[in-house]
Amino acid sequence: MTASAIDLRSPRAWGATIAFIVVVCVVGGVIGVNTLPDAWYEALHKAPWNPPNWVFGPVWFTLYVLIGIAGARTFLRAPGSGAMVLWVLQMVLNWAWSPIWFRLHQPWPAFAIIAVILLLILGFIAASWREDRTAAWLFVPYALWVAFASSLNLAIAVLN
Repeated sequence: MTASAIDLRSPRAWGATIAFIVVVCVVGGVIGVNTLPDAWYEALHKAPWNPPNWVFGPVWFTLYVLIGIAGARTFLRAPGSGAMVLWVLQMVLNWAWSPIWFRLHQPWPAFAIIAVILLLILGFIAASWREDRTAAWLFVPYALWVAFASSLNLAIAVLN
């Protein structure tokens, strides 16, 4: 089934889209609230391009909505596809990164994870490009942000 075969007005499409957005945002929000920056993070030497902490919440909320929409579109089009597997893998690692960084205080393992997340995001974009360009484009801001976040992670790992 191609992207054009998805009836985006159907109750199934609306339900899947809402469910994906809610799950991604709620799980990400719960993890975020439970892994807020602490004294360890505040004491770290950071890159000069590190944004203030308040930027991260709105950016991640926006990205989680886009990720949820892309996931729903992929699920509706091809639930067992390689793109869907990539979507699930990047999401699991996305949710794992914050506890490894903020709770376990492990910059290098967190960097390894975020590097794999970026590869999975790029893989999702490539895998989705032919069948659902909208889903692929929805991941472009996510790829850019994760590339930027990877530079922040790497800078902190190197500087500390």
